[in-house]
Amino acid sequence: MRATLETLAIVCLVGVVQAGLSVVGLAWVFALSTPLSVAPWTVVTSVYAHGSVGHLLANAVGLLLLGPLVERRTTRLRFHAFIIASGGLAGVAQVILGGLAGASPAVLGISGAVFALGGYLLAGNAVTTTLFDRLRLTPRTQFALFAALAVVLTLVTAAPGVALIAHATGAFVGLTAGRAGVLDAR
Repeated sequence: MRATLETLAIVCLVGVVQAGLSVVGLAWVFALSTPLSVAPWTVVTSVYAHGSVGHLLANAVGLLLLGPLVERRTTRLRFHAFIIASGGLAGVAQVILGGLAGASPAVLGISGAVFALGGYLLAGNAVTTTLFDRLRLTPRTQFALFAALAVVLTLVTAAPGVALIAHATGAFVGLTAGRAGVLDAR
């Protein structure tokens, strides 16, 4: 659980710094929003920052449930890179696609990466691999299946104020990465 606990420690540390900065009105420096070129560092910092203690705790539970299972299959470096890449991509998708649908609020949280961890476990296990290999689905069909599954997972776990696009993006990234075995240290 080393990488999972390290990730959780980073989340907590960023939360403390964020609380300190909020006293002087600078908590926004961690939030990802458009245009991305104004504060590009927020693609990473937004993954570790959260809107409230409850938000942090909810994501921490998901991270503690899924993180160790993915960790068994990969290296610490790959785990951390996957958290940053999947969480950052999920956040970017949320602010860009959300902006196309209307107002694009700033986004915070590691939930996109947590959905990616879940997707990785779902698509990258031996049972799923055997099933997909036997079904011989085309890459296009797998892509469509993963997109549909990402939407279903997102809708099942949806709640008011949740970054639905980020969750769906994270799940899709995790599903495709799991099928490809990108984290497996073989």
